[in-house]
Amino acid sequence: MAIKVGILGFAHGHVGSYGAQIMQHPEWGLEFVAGWDHDAGRAEKSCANFKIPALESPEAVIALSDAIIVSSETVYHADLVVKAADAGKKIICYKPMALRMEEADRMVEAVERNKVPFTLGYQMRVDPQNIRMKELITDGTLGKICLFRRRHCLSTHLWGNFEDTWHNSAFYNRDIFADDASHPIDMMNWIFGVPETVSCELSTVVNPKVPNDVGVSTFKYANGTICEISCCFSCCAAEITTEIYGSKGSVQQYYGDGVSTGLARPEGQPGLKWMLAGDKAWTDSGIPSPAGHGERIAAQGEQFAAFLRGEREPVCSVYEARNSLRMVLASYVSAKYGERVRIDDPRVYEI
Repeated sequence: MAIKVGILGFAHGHVGSYGAQIMQHPEWGLEFVAGWDHDAGRAEKSCANFKIPALESPEAVIALSDAIIVSSETVYHADLVVKAADAGKKIICYKPMALRMEEADRMVEAVERNKVPFTLGYQMRVDPQNIRMKELITDGTLGKICLFRRRHCLSTHLWGNFEDTWHNSAFYNRDIFADDASHPIDMMNWIFGVPETVSCELSTVVNPKVPNDVGVSTFKYANGTICEISCCFSCCAAEITTEIYGSKGSVQQYYGDGVSTGLARPEGQPGLKWMLAGDKAWTDSGIPSPAGHGERIAAQGEQFAAFLRGEREPVCSVYEARNSLRMVLASYVSAKYGERVRIDDPRVYEI
């Protein structure tokens, strides 16, 4: 019997991509049954795409479902996750986890109290190239990691009416850095764990209605590794996405985000390559880069289905998700006070 899945909120458009993949693969054992959104018009339109009824309340959707996908504006994540957890449902909550630490704590407590399966959705954790880079780091192939750099960009200034969307609302989503920089910050958490400190600079350059359209966070680990996360959300073009420099080798990844994936590529350029000490040439990973960033987003569907079937661990556990949020908010503390701060700085609860 198929697992009945309800959707709470359609604000985060990624649900349309991985949801479509799930619908195209009934053999994955999932069936969408109902949806809800506080925006009735958006609910009707989105539910029509999923061929499911739009119901009047989250509780009505939860009552019909075995599992819930939370894809609302970030401000509603905590309340919706707690409702689903208290009803004993399996939960997929799309990124970022929450706006504030106290909301994340509520979510963790609800998942623990009800002992329900929970995963946060982050496509970087299921990308084949990213998985290969993590393997090269964790198996010691690259030796001691000195520097990890991840560039993550969007061209939102070219998207027409993006400035007026909920993504830039302090109420709904904090701002675009909190929303989208959480991707590379979580990727770093996934690979290396939680660092000790962060130093961050945030700035608004292109459009004052899109606050913090550029930011750089530099994290340092107890073993000395430095990780730099650089994000520009008014970026027109890019190629290289990730650089890793270790004592035994280096890694270069191209076409890893929306801006770079969508551009024409030099013939023969590998998406992921590395060179170890003593090598005479780069090694091509052989893992192709997607033709478009939408393919990466859609590919999450299979992993979410496996999670709901109990065949894999969470893509991102509730505890990892809270740590990634803490790392994001520590970046804001650093930028606000103009100082390097610890990730466990209590001021993360005040941001």
